[in-house]
Amino acid sequence: MKKNDAQKTSRRFLIVRNCFLGLLILLAARAIHLTVISKRGAVKGLAQAFTSFTISPERGLIVDRTGAELAVSVNAPSIYAVTGEIQDPKSVAKRIAPILGISHTQIAERLTAHRGFTFLKRWVTPTQAKKIAELDLPGIGIVEEPHRVYPYRELAASLIGFANIDGQGVRGIEEAQDEWLRGNARKIPVERDARGRLLAMPGTDPRAAAGGDIMLTLHAAMQADAEAALDAALEKTGAQSGIIIAMDPYTGELLAIAERPTFDPNRFREIPFVQTRSRAFLDAYEPGSTMKAFLVSAALEEKAIRQDELFDCEQGSYRVPGKTIRDHDPHGLLDPRGILQVSSNIGSIKIAERLGSKKYYNALQNFGFGRSTGSGFPHESSGMLRHWLKWRPLDQANAAFGQGMNVTPLQLAVAASTLANGGMHVEPRLIAATRQHRSNKDTAQEDAQAWQPQASTTPTRVIRESTAKSVVSMLESVVSAEGTARRAALRDVRVAGKTGTAQILDSSTGTYYQDRYSAWFFGIVPADAPKLVIVAQLTEPQGIQHTGGDVAAPLFAEVAAAHLAKFDILTRPEPKPKLWRNLAKQPPLRKTDTATRIPASPTEAVTSSNRQDNTNSIYVGAQEKS
Repeated sequence: MKKNDAQKTSRRFLIVRNCFLGLLILLAARAIHLTVISKRGAVKGLAQAFTSFTISPERGLIVDRTGAELAVSVNAPSIYAVTGEIQDPKSVAKRIAPILGISHTQIAERLTAHRGFTFLKRWVTPTQAKKIAELDLPGIGIVEEPHRVYPYRELAASLIGFANIDGQGVRGIEEAQDEWLRGNARKIPVERDARGRLLAMPGTDPRAAAGGDIMLTLHAAMQADAEAALDAALEKTGAQSGIIIAMDPYTGELLAIAERPTFDPNRFREIPFVQTRSRAFLDAYEPGSTMKAFLVSAALEEKAIRQDELFDCEQGSYRVPGKTIRDHDPHGLLDPRGILQVSSNIGSIKIAERLGSKKYYNALQNFGFGRSTGSGFPHESSGMLRHWLKWRPLDQANAAFGQGMNVTPLQLAVAASTLANGGMHVEPRLIAATRQHRSNKDTAQEDAQAWQPQASTTPTRVIRESTAKSVVSMLESVVSAEGTARRAALRDVRVAGKTGTAQILDSSTGTYYQDRYSAWFFGIVPADAPKLVIVAQLTEPQGIQHTGGDVAAPLFAEVAAAHLAKFDILTRPEPKPKLWRNLAKQPPLRKTDTATRIPASPTEAVTSSNRQDNTNSIYVGAQEKS
C-alpha cells in the first residue's frame, strides 16, 4: 500500500515538474521570438525603462544697446505625469490639486485622457515643486525646463513682446526674431525608474540647443525716461493712451518706444491678447496738421511755391466744392513759414491746390506714408493713403491738413527724420547686432567682439538738402512764443516741430466725434544739429486743453530734455519761449491765384479749426473707415 502511494506521488511530481518545464520552455520560446525574431518584446521592455524627452530650447538673450538684459531664460520646475504608472488617477488628483492650484477634476481628466507622458502644470514655484516631490507619488515627477523672464517687467513690453508657454515668440521682437532666438528643440534619451521618474542620461547639456542673442537699438535708460514722462502726461491729461518714439534721424535707430496702456510680459496669460500689441507699429491714426510740414516740403521741392510767397488767409474761410473751411481766427497774409507757425488750414489748402493731387500724393509716399516702414516688426500697419485718382477736390483739401488718411506714429517719426537729416529717407532699425549662442556661459572672456552688427539699408533721397533745411527753419517758428507749439520749447536748445490735433472717427457711423481727439507733436532737436526726432501722441485727452500744442508739445519737451542729457546736452523745458517775429509786418500782397479773397456764404456748411493748431473737424462724406 505504501509502495503504491509512493509511486503515485512520484508520478504526480514528475507530471508537475514536466508541466513547469514545458511552461518554461514555452516562455523561453516566446521570449526568443519576441526579442530575437520579431524584436517587439525587446522594444516594449526597453520602453518600460527608457523613453525620450523633448528639451525646450533655451531662448537667446534680448539686450538693449548697453547690454542690459531685457529678456532672459531661466530654469523653472514643471510637473509631469507618466499616466501608465498611476493606478488611481482620482486619488492622485485630489492630493496634488491643492498644491498646483488646479481643480482635482481637471487633473483627473488629464490623467485619464492622455497616455504616456503629459504635463500637469508648467513653470511652478520652487515651493510647489518641493511639496509635490515630498508626496513621492508613482508616475508624478518634476523636470526643469527653460522659462522666459522679463526682468524689467513693463519696460518696452509691447516692443519686446513675449514667448508663450511652449517657448514660441508671439509678439514683438520675440515673434519677429523667433527663429533666431528659439534655437533647436532636441529629443534626448532618459531612463525611467520604478516610480516613473525621469533620469536624464549623463552628458546631456540643455544649453546645446539654445538660440542666439539679440541686441536692440533701444536704450533702456531713455526708454524708462520716456515711459515715466508718458505716465505723468496720461495722469495729467486723462488721455486714454499715448505713444512716444525717439529715433536717430541719420541711422534710423529707434532709441525709445514708450506705449500706454502696457502690460507685464511675465504674466501674459492674464492679459487679453489684443492688449499686448504695439500701438506704435500696428495702430494708425489721422495725423492732423502734422502733415502740413510735408505738404510745404513737397511744394517747395516741386517749386510750386516760393518761401517768400504770400497767401491770403485774411477772411478766415475758404470755399471748396461742398464745404467751407475756416481757420479759428483770420490770419491775414501768410508766407509758408507763417502758415506752419499758426497752422493755417486755409493756407495749407491753397498750397495743396498749387501743388496738385498727384505730386502731393507721390510726395507723401516718398516720405513713407501709405506703406510699410521696413522695420521688420510683425504685422506692421501701412496706414491708409488713398490713391490720388480717387481724390475729389474736398479730399485734396482734407489731405492738406491730415484728414482722410491714417498714419502710424512710426511712419511720422520716419518722415520727420527725412526733414531732420537733410532729405534722406532711412528705414527704422530695431536690431543693432546679433550673436551666436555661447555654449560656455560661465566664461569670463570678453565677448563683445562676438556681436555681429546688422547692416542698415542705403538711404534714398526724398527732397533736396536745401529744401529740408528751409522747412526745418520754418518749423522752428512753430515752437516760438507765437507758434502753436510754444510749450515744446527748450532752454538754450533750438527746437523745430509741428503740432497736430485730429478728431477721432466713429467707425460705426462714419462721422467724427465732437469731443474726442488725437493730439500730436513731432520735434527735431537740436534743430541746428539734429540728434533726435521725437514723436509724442496722446489719444483722447480730456478737458479744454486737448490739442497737440496743449498736451503733446509739453510731453515732447519733458522727454527731449531727459534724452538730450544722454548726449551731454543739458537743458529743460523753457517756460517763456522767445518771439519769432511779428506777423503783422508783412510785405504787400502779390497777385497770385492763391491770394484771391473768397467770401464765405452764411448758408454754406462751415467747419472750424481749434484755438491753437486748427483741429481737423471736417467730415468727408464717403470717407473710408480707419
